[in-house]
Amino acid sequence: MEYNEAKPSLLFKIKNYLKECWRVLRVTKKPNAMEFKTIVKVSGLGIIIIGLVGFLVQMVKQLFF
Repeated sequence: MEYNEAKPSLLFKIKNYLKECWRVLRVTKKPNAMEFKTIVKVSGLGIIIIGLVGFLVQMVKQLFF
């Protein structure tokens, strides 16, 4: 038995995607000052940690290879 299901059209896919985007935008909110400061601190700390790891890897590479 063959199961023939019609593929959704490109227009349907685009409409569905835009509906999902709009749904996400409706539930998001602007962060208050405290939330924003926390996000900036955590992001900055992550960037620093990744930079230090990259620096250490580069130093080890130069020392041993």
